Amino acid sequence: MFYLVLSITLSVAVSVLLKLARTWRIDMPIVITLNYVTAIAWSLLALQPEWLPYTLLAEHGLILASLGLLLPGIFLAMAACVRHAGIARSDAAQRISLALPLIAAFTLFGQPASGRALAGIGLALLALYLLSGRVSHHQAPADTQPSPRTAGLLLFTVWLGYGLIDILFKQMSRTGAAFSSILLACFMLAGIVMALYLLSRRLWTARRHVPAATHGPHRWQRHALAGLLLGSLNFGNIFFYIRAHQTFRDNPALVFSAMNIGVVALGVLIGAGVFRERLERRHLSGLALTLPAILLLLPR
Repeated sequence: MFYLVLSITLSVAVSVLLKLARTWRIDMPIVITLNYVTAIAWSLLALQPEWLPYTLLAEHGLILASLGLLLPGIFLAMAACVRHAGIARSDAAQRISLALPLIAAFTLFGQPASGRALAGIGLALLALYLLSGRVSHHQAPADTQPSPRTAGLLLFTVWLGYGLIDILFKQMSRTGAAFSSILLACFMLAGIVMALYLLSRRLWTARRHVPAATHGPHRWQRHALAGLLLGSLNFGNIFFYIRAHQTFRDNPALVFSAMNIGVVALGVLIGAGVFRERLERRHLSGLALTLPAILLLLPR
């Protein structure tokens, strides 16, 4: 459980950083790009991956290409979803994406559907539902009069994107010693995708004669610091999440469920303790169900 606890902690730290970053007047796409540069550096320093031959990388090309596109894409999709559908619905779409990897655990990954595991999943889903209720704090509203079709499409994109990313990380954990090289390649591809996005945005603003945002030295320092912090936390979160899957290779439902309810439960506690968010009775009930759900999912 050590890797899982570390991954949960770092995932919540990423969320806290993104919450604080809204007050720093920074351009998130730039920070996300720098985040992948940092993750690449951590991969080279900490994992020291071997440069695999093209043929071996090509075997895992679907995982590599999918994650290389989904990792930066989900950041941008989530940001757009918050603008058009609001924080509460966007967060709910991310949480209920747990359904996709749980289905994959019993179909794609062949985990036996024992009564104990199903009971644990039931408790986990109930805890997730209770914990995902709104807390009493000021929440940034969605854009005024958003298009229902746009909001619905973005909510579906967030739901599908997070679910697929969980499944793909599980698939990556099954590649054995090659996972460090594949992870590095994913970060490199994600960084290229974000760099191309920034370039296309710059070209679009130039064509439309929109003044490009100027960043003074202090703002660039904030961007660099935010990118360094986000990349370090993001790398650790993903690395330990994959190691948790390798540790519980025959019990993906445990990792999927514990990760989701662990992140939400810890996020609720930090929200109450740090950001003065008032907990309702349903949140306390959800917290109480978290431990029994994980215990039921643990192998005997």
